[in-house]
Amino acid sequence: MDTVEAAEEYDAMEHGEVDEAFVLRVIELGANTGHYLDVGTGPAQIPILLTKQCPNIQITAIDLSKEMLKIAKRHVEDANLTNRITLEFIDAKTLPYPDNSFDGLISNSIVHHIHDAEKALQEMGRVVKPNGVVLIRDLIRPETPADAQGFVDRYAADDTPYQQKLYYDSFLAAFTIAEVNQMLSKMDMPGTIVVQSTDRHWSIERSV
Repeated sequence: MDTVEAAEEYDAMEHGEVDEAFVLRVIELGANTGHYLDVGTGPAQIPILLTKQCPNIQITAIDLSKEMLKIAKRHVEDANLTNRITLEFIDAKTLPYPDNSFDGLISNSIVHHIHDAEKALQEMGRVVKPNGVVLIRDLIRPETPADAQGFVDRYAADDTPYQQKLYYDSFLAAFTIAEVNQMLSKMDMPGTIVVQSTDRHWSIERSV
């Protein structure tokens, strides 16, 4: 998502239903108040939705795409939430925050984009408080490219060919639930579990 085209195309894709389901699950896990970190915020639609639902939550939203952060800044300003959502250009693999800094940790569909996903997950576990809400969600890698194309046909049929390619490539770059469990076993994120949250997503979850 380093180019203007990729960032704008991603932002134009229909994420509303998935984003709303993500925010609903965060609230079900106990999100209500405090300072949250959103890793890989993209166009910042999830922190916007979450802060509207939970007026006592502040969010630091990070991304490693400057073009995506430009779009996020526009959306946050349009929503009049600049006093509650802070956008930062930060690498998830080297988070500049002390241990146990955040009351909650959220991340949607970013893990497969990160070159060293295990390191990023370790960093996420380090900076969230041991009793904090955690919801990290991403795509499940299908067994075959044909299965990946099936998901594209089902969920992105109305998107442009470029958007469909972004979605297809994301499936192929994603992890299986077994791989996520293996990574999770190597890090300090007590009380978290890995679940299949939709027909195409896994989630690392922790409730309060």
